[in-house]
Amino acid sequence: MEVIKLRDEFIKLGQALKAAGLVESGVEAKDVIQEGLVLVNGEADTRRGRKLYDGDVVSFDGEKIKIVK
Repeated sequence: MEVIKLRDEFIKLGQALKAAGLVESGVEAKDVIQEGLVLVNGEADTRRGRKLYDGDVVSFDGEKIKIVK
């Protein structure tokens, strides 16, 4: 499980996917999010700008990202 440490109060979903290296670009992040392939805390979320906070878990393509403060 990849861990992303927050520098601010939150990170946006598209940014988190890029930071974890699960997508190559913002365009790819937008596409996989809009297709419903990304889960946030177990539920599909199609908003690229979804704000992720401490404790959130993102799942995509068999990988997980945990957001920590």
